[in-house]
This record gives sequence, C-alpha cells and structure tokens, in this order.
Amino acid sequence: MTQQEFQHISSTIPLEPGVYKYFDGSNELVYVGKAKNLRKRISSYFSKTFSSYKTHELVQRIRRIEFTIVNSEQDAFLLENSLIKQFQPRYNINLKDDKSYPFIVIKNEPFPRVFLTRKKINDGSEYLGPFTSVGKVRELIDFVRANIQIRSCKLNLTATNIRKGKFKVCLEYHLGNCKGPCEGLQTAEDYQQGLVQMKNILKGNLSPLIQQYKREMKDRAEKMEFEKAEVIRKKIEHLENYQARSVIVNRHVNNADVFSYVREENTAYVNYLMIQNGTIIQTHNTQLETHLEETDEEVLSFCIAQLRERFNSEGVELIVPFEITYPQEGIVVTVPKAGDKKKLLDLSEKNVLYFVEELKKKKTLLLQTNTEEDNLKILEQLKNDLQLHQLPTHIECFDNSNFQGSFPVSAMVCFKNGVPSKKDYRHFNVKTVEGINDFATMKEVVYRRYKRLTDEGQPLPQLVIIDGGKGQLSAAMESIRELNLAGKLTVTGLAKNEEELFFPGDSESVKLSYTSDSLKLIRRIRDEVHRFGITHHRNKRSKGTFVNELENIKGIGKNTTDQLLQKFKSVNNIKKLTEEELSEAIGTAKAKIIIDYFDKKQEA
Repeated sequence: MTQQEFQHISSTIPLEPGVYKYFDGSNELVYVGKAKNLRKRISSYFSKTFSSYKTHELVQRIRRIEFTIVNSEQDAFLLENSLIKQFQPRYNINLKDDKSYPFIVIKNEPFPRVFLTRKKINDGSEYLGPFTSVGKVRELIDFVRANIQIRSCKLNLTATNIRKGKFKVCLEYHLGNCKGPCEGLQTAEDYQQGLVQMKNILKGNLSPLIQQYKREMKDRAEKMEFEKAEVIRKKIEHLENYQARSVIVNRHVNNADVFSYVREENTAYVNYLMIQNGTIIQTHNTQLETHLEETDEEVLSFCIAQLRERFNSEGVELIVPFEITYPQEGIVVTVPKAGDKKKLLDLSEKNVLYFVEELKKKKTLLLQTNTEEDNLKILEQLKNDLQLHQLPTHIECFDNSNFQGSFPVSAMVCFKNGVPSKKDYRHFNVKTVEGINDFATMKEVVYRRYKRLTDEGQPLPQLVIIDGGKGQLSAAMESIRELNLAGKLTVTGLAKNEEELFFPGDSESVKLSYTSDSLKLIRRIRDEVHRFGITHHRNKRSKGTFVNELENIKGIGKNTTDQLLQKFKSVNNIKKLTEEELSEAIGTAKAKIIIDYFDKKQEA
C-alpha cells in the first residue's frame, strides 16, 4: 500500500484507542499493533522514513487494514497480546518458547486426586501452574504428600460406592499417608481443607499449616498421645526446614514479578522470577526475536504480558530494570535503585546473563537444538547448494576405519529431518575383503546396506555421503550401479581434509561456504559417523574381539606388542622391518622370534 493509497482511507480510521491488523496480498495477517490513537499510529507507518529494512518491507506488503476500537489503552494492550499469541504474525515480536510446561491438577471428582500433567482438559478440574521444571513439580507433590494426607489411589469414591462398602483401606492408610475416605473415615470437608493447605504450600505460604500443626501437636500432648504428637512435630520440622530453604526474599516483598532484560541486536533475553509470600516459586528464562524497530520498553512490556498470562501470575508489582508502560489496572511498576527489591533485580540479571552465556557456548559447540522449522530451512539450503532433485530429509553417511592398521570395520549413520536417527545406525564387520583396502571395503558395505533396503522394500535416502573422497566414491558407485539404483538416490564423496564434495563423473568439486548451515550439517554428520565408528572399535577391542597378530607369537608378550605398535603404528609396518631395525627397538632375541614367525608364515 502506497502513501497515496493510504490517504484515501485515512479519514475512515477513528481517533480512539484500539488494535490494528495489517494483511498482505494473500490475505495473511502479518502484523498486529495497539494504539492510543488509531489514526495517528497507523498514519505514522506511511508518513516517515524507516531506518529498518524490515519495517520498510512490512509497509510494502500491506494490502488491507483492519482495526478494533476498545474503551481504554489497557484493553488495547490486552487484546494485542491475545491476538499475537493466537495468530503469531510474521512481523511481530516472536517469543521463542514452544515448550509444554507441567501443571499440578486437582481432578474434578469426589475426594480429588492430585497429580502431574502436561495436558489441560476442559473438564472442570483445577490446574495449578504451569511450572518450569518437571523435577520441581515432582518434588512439590512428594513434599505435599509427606505433610498432607491426600489419597494417591484411582478409586471412584462416589458417595454411593462408599456407602455400599465397595472399598477397603490400603497400606497408605496404615502408614498414615491417607485418612481412608474410601471407607468413609474422612469427610469431604476435611479432605477439602487438605487441598487448601496444599495450595498454600505451592504459593510458598506455609505459616497457616505450621500453626495448625502446632495446635494439633499441643492437643495430642494434652491427651497424652505422645507418639502422635511426635509425628506431627516431625512434620512441623519438615515444613520449617523447607521454608528455610525456600525463603530467600525479604518478607516485605510479597506478591511481585521480577524481570531483567538483555538485548543484542534483534534478539532480546528476559529472566522472570515469580515471588509469592516472600518466596521465589518460579524462575524462567526466555528469548525473543524482534522484527521491526521496537524499543526495549515495547519488547519488555510484550514479554511481561505473555509470561504473566502463561504462568498465571497474581503479582501486583512489577520490578523491572527501566521504566515501562504497563497499562493494566492495579499493577505497580517499580524500578528499584537500592534495597531488597534491587537485590532481587540483581539476582534476576545474574540469571539472564548466565542464560545468554550458555546459549553462546551452545552455538559455539554446535550443540544448539534447532526447531523443526530451523532444520527444514537448513535442508532447503543444502538442497539448493548441492542442486538436489529432492529435499534431503533422509541422509546416510559411511566411513571406514581400522584398528592399528588391521581389522577393518565400517560405520553408517542416518539423519532424518536434520537430526540423528540412532535406531537406523549400523556397524559393518567386513566379510569379503582381506587386509586393508578402503575401496573394496566401501563397495562391500554400500552394497550390503542398499541390497537389504531394496529387498525389504524400505525407503532409500535422498542423499548418501561417502567419507573419503573420489576413490571411495567410485567404489560405492560400483555397488549402486550393480543394484540398479543409479538416479534413485544422490551419492557424493566428502574429501577428508578439504571439506569439499565430489559427485560421480564431475572433475570439479563443490565447496560450500565455510560458515553456511548446510556445511555445518554435513560436518556434524561426518563427525557423528567418526564417533560411531570409533566407539564400535573400542567396544570390540575391550571385549577381546580384535586379537593382534603379534600377540599370537610365542615368546612375545603384551608389553613388547604395545611397545612396537606405539613406535611403528601398525602390524603391516612391523612386517616390513629388518632384523636390525627390530633389534634396536626390542632387542636381538625378540627381534629374531618375530622375523622367524613372519618368514615361516610367508613360506606356508
């Protein structure tokens, strides 16, 4: 949409607060924004020069504009976040966090069960959370069950079933972990009180439960029930120890959310601490991608709204590193300069900086986990770089290796959709090749692999990588032709040192950009096949599968064998030595034994 085209419709846009939506030529929603004054805000896109290429690109794509009038800036803020979350437009800030987080569910049933789940079902049950750690949820549930008597069985405890006496108390009742609602030994009201206590624990509010137990302990002691009083005393001690470990925030900081922020170019990083009853009950790091000229204030405000909704925050105060506009009633925004709140902000900043450093280390070590969309883009790039006919969603790579110049084996690894498919990895013990012959070995294992796949009717890979260059590639192609598979899959050779790719019949190699994602994927596949092959060798060596030929010579021990292999690298090299050369290494007597052994073997 040009500036002239916009002028025709600008007068129809209201001067009230609201949310606007931009659609492109294919009617796809590409951007959602909010405004105090819709006409003024939308007009700004068509009346100024943007320094950002992406913003300019967005304006060029706009073909249709929709808007929704709301009553206040707060309503616009909430609606904008809701629409972004629902539609995830291309040019809006992207919260890179697609994990499913665990909840603690209180099931909608008589004497509700309490357990961990990742799925929210609209069945009237109550869901607490989400939580950022499964381990933390399990620890909380175990802690709750150790202190509050909540059933762990799956019985259908309807009033009718209990009245008919269908159930009997189990071991949990006799251990004191359950009050026996299955036999009518506990009322629904008493059970419900336990659930209230559990919710207090999850919110870090342990004081009401501790006070209740103290009253019960005193009551038991007055009735001379000292054993029961001792059980309650241990629960109090357990709760107080848990509280001492959890409370690292001053009690004056009650229900608040703490956010720290780091930005590097188009990526922002945020740490979130949820404080309830003076206790940190949630901590979470996240990463955001910006696409237009959003300010730090806009990015942080957006992230806060998303995270508070996701984690069902009840905080009434936001502790942040700089001033932001957060138009939600009843919320106080604080930028602390000193005191307990500043210490909290410093703790959050420490966490976000550590998060950023860890991400950088993962990228450096190529350990970053890509999303399915990221992997698809890399495979598209590889397809274009190698001019493949099909998207290489199934890639296999072969490598030969030997142990100290003997015992050849081969390894094959398989990558599907850009990630290792370890169940498809294969080792090959070479059967038809004598001695060390990389070409013949490669021909054998490639033939065996694809003969089996074709016989079993299994799908073939789109791309086969032969680690070793032109010689091994030619040998592999002999097997491919014998199996009539030429043209049905693409085979390429990877030179070991130069990281260049050869195709059958081509005199010139293909060299991919050193920093390209497609070459990084090929390197990863090559490194994986090396690792897999070496591991196989080590396992066979440790199991005694490989017996070194020198160890079979009577009078030559393991120490002498190791000494020779360390110096001359392989048995084949040792066979070529003269008696004088051997004598210098291990002495005349042992050298003569070895020379006589190989001479007799050659004569035979």
